[in-house]
Amino acid sequence: MKPLRTAVVGTGNVARVHAEALRDIAEETGEVELVAAADTDAARLAAFTSEFGIAESYRDADALFAGSEIDLVHICTPPGAHLPVALAALAAGSDVVVEKPATLSLAEFDVLADAEKETGRFIATVSQHRFGSGARRLRELVASGVAGRPLLALCDTTWFRDQAYFDVEWRGRWDTEGGGPTMGHGIHQMDLMLSVLGPWTSVSAVARQQARETETEDVSLAHVVFASGAVASVVNSVLSPREESYLRFDFEHATVELRHLYGYTDAGWRLTPAPGHEDEVRAVWEAGPSNIRSEHLAQFREVVKALREGTPPPVSTRDARPTMELVAGIYASAFGRKHVGPEDVGPGSAFYGEMRGDGPKW
Repeated sequence: MKPLRTAVVGTGNVARVHAEALRDIAEETGEVELVAAADTDAARLAAFTSEFGIAESYRDADALFAGSEIDLVHICTPPGAHLPVALAALAAGSDVVVEKPATLSLAEFDVLADAEKETGRFIATVSQHRFGSGARRLRELVASGVAGRPLLALCDTTWFRDQAYFDVEWRGRWDTEGGGPTMGHGIHQMDLMLSVLGPWTSVSAVARQQARETETEDVSLAHVVFASGAVASVVNSVLSPREESYLRFDFEHATVELRHLYGYTDAGWRLTPAPGHEDEVRAVWEAGPSNIRSEHLAQFREVVKALREGTPPPVSTRDARPTMELVAGIYASAFGRKHVGPEDVGPGSAFYGEMRGDGPKW
């Protein structure tokens, strides 16, 4: 089969990660070919196409879709531009990989999902932490039943971003990023948590402006309840000089922990079986996959495989929506000062149309 003709829209820092992963897949299997890139910044575009040997360059996404036939588009623009580029790509007959957050709101997310159905194309949302071998082992441990019932989880994204980071024009704004660390930073840890624990049913949260001059929050804390009965503490911060991403899952028969920063290896995981369950828990854990980093490459390999098979690539819009719902729920709870469920951020809610809803009142 011919390689998938692939393009990148937006050629900033995250686009380099996408291009490097695509280059690796091209070298491994020959199933993709990065043929085009688009960016409104001519100098940045020229440097990017030169570095990655990309033949076609375009001043914007519209010019790209008018000038080239593309099988797969990777959207790496600032979040505020994701939706229009994705809609244009779908209309042009391309499948789409879109960086996080996929859209600025649940309302926009549903527009995107509807367009996916109408065009018959596929959308994959970037959620690379689901694809490392440790996360796969954890989900297999849960599915096997040997871990027992989930009881408690901790989900901390404690990162550091100085004021200069937020002084970039499009950062720290509701209309361009959709939110602060709850939306733009902690979303990956929360997504991994939800992929393990399943549907959430209620959240109680606070969001604060503690130190940065920005429209959005710079820290949030939430208590989340799941349909399984498990409870979780979730922290999202960009104020923490000692940076860490930490996940802990306490089951009846095991504790599983992950410490990393922006991506993990097997070394970041720690398994602690409960007394009396050591053999069965370790047997399932050790039988799982190994040596797969949680990086874009791991997800993109699965995306290409699915597209070749004509099946929805991971992570689908259906899979990603609960994570967006939880982000909206955290904001709705924090700004409304009340417990919130998924039904409280649906159509008709102020937090469905915008993550900030009718707040915040700092």
